Amino acid sequence: MKVKVMPAPPEISNCPALRCVSISKRFGFIAALCDAQLCVGSGTVHALVGENGAGKSTLINIVSGMIKPDGGAIDLFGETVRFASARDAANAGLGIVHQHFLLADAMTVAENIALGHRTSSLGWRFDRKKSEADAARLAEESGLNVDPKARVHDLPVGMRQRVEILKALSRGAKILLLDEPTAVLAPPEVESLFNTLRSLRDSGRTIVIVTHKLDEVFSLASDVTVLREGRSVFAGSLRGVTPADLAEKMIGRHVPRIFPGAPPSAATPSALSISGVKFPGRLDVEDLEIKSGEIVGVAGVEGNGQRELAAILAGTAHPPLPLSATLLLGTTSLKECSVRERSRAGLAFIPGDRHLEGLVLDMSLTENLYLRSPALTRAFGFAFLDHAAMRKRSGELLHAFSVHPPQQELPAHALSGGNQQKVVIARELHTQPKVIVAFNPTRGLDVGAAAEVHSRLLSAARDTHAGVLLISSDLDEVLALSDRIAVLYRGRLSILGSRGMEKSVVGRAMVGAL
Repeated sequence: MKVKVMPAPPEISNCPALRCVSISKRFGFIAALCDAQLCVGSGTVHALVGENGAGKSTLINIVSGMIKPDGGAIDLFGETVRFASARDAANAGLGIVHQHFLLADAMTVAENIALGHRTSSLGWRFDRKKSEADAARLAEESGLNVDPKARVHDLPVGMRQRVEILKALSRGAKILLLDEPTAVLAPPEVESLFNTLRSLRDSGRTIVIVTHKLDEVFSLASDVTVLREGRSVFAGSLRGVTPADLAEKMIGRHVPRIFPGAPPSAATPSALSISGVKFPGRLDVEDLEIKSGEIVGVAGVEGNGQRELAAILAGTAHPPLPLSATLLLGTTSLKECSVRERSRAGLAFIPGDRHLEGLVLDMSLTENLYLRSPALTRAFGFAFLDHAAMRKRSGELLHAFSVHPPQQELPAHALSGGNQQKVVIARELHTQPKVIVAFNPTRGLDVGAAAEVHSRLLSAARDTHAGVLLISSDLDEVLALSDRIAVLYRGRLSILGSRGMEKSVVGRAMVGAL
């Protein structure tokens, strides 16, 4: 596809805070960035958006000194800079908050903030009282209230993100780069974060936010840059731009709206039923039934039992289910079934961590697509595989699920995170399973790819009558797709109601405020 590059409009052509000019970067045969531009006004919130593999993370990592560009220049506050490391970027006033937090969980908040700082005149000695006092003062000044003495592993995810921001501010960050900052936050925590970012903006700091959620772009940012295929295809003010316009600029085509359709009737048979699942302090599911053709959405802030519930259904939970528990796929008990046996019975599983559970990163895309193939799971002893047929079918799946680049022999680690997720989803859905357990299935996906996944989950439910359990920390996703909505809070599953519930009601339940 030929991409038309659009210059930045006059209103943001003067960018004293950050300017990236003609940035290029290749990884082997893959061009991640081609003449990319980024122009960020001082004291503004600027959104960087684009589809998976567009080069957003690569550009942010170049700006923050983690990757060296092949070409181009970076201007910071009007001066051209070259960073040899992330430390150089931090010393120049750039702070980055990664989607996956880089914190020492066993340490306190103050200790995490002090890492890399000299806390006493002796250099080698850690001054705990001074570090805690400095952390408390910084938290009060920024409005990011958090206990300096608390250990990170005891903090909820929203508080951990505050610690990441405080780390950046403690190093004198004048420009904050945030990569998918709301991916694991409940709605009240998102609003709290946005209020903090607006306050930081008003105090003169510059914010660059990388996000897939267009409602957040319009809620927080004043300007936007769109990357597509490594190039800047749009840059300018959000005035007069609609979410539909921005989505089309991101993926180069119209994104159709998804309509859930009619839910199953009360007489519809059960696809999956769970009862008596109790692990004290971790998970408590008294009774949950999913009918054929029904989508049940489970919302919750990460760390409230979602991973445990997914592991129980996938067959990877330790310890095993209690004797009193039941787990039925239709009329077939899965309680003593292995992962392979559950797959044969018709259970598809989209894991929450594609690297650890979804893919073998050093294997080719073809090999990953056939990992759960019935032909392979039934094989034992010597098996003869039709490699030509496997390559042909894998090529069809890669194109059908818009995986980029669609090269069957590439190792999975060569793809962007979003494209890796597409490979997992293609493998799990193309066999028309009876039950689909989808754990954060669109995390890291752009608006176009997420819409495609949503469409395929709906099609599986409505057209092939699969029961779908959608476990997601993205409340908008749960509300958009689900026929019934449940919430996990501190391990306890509660059914809230049917489609059409108010977002604020579900959001309060996610943080135990109902």
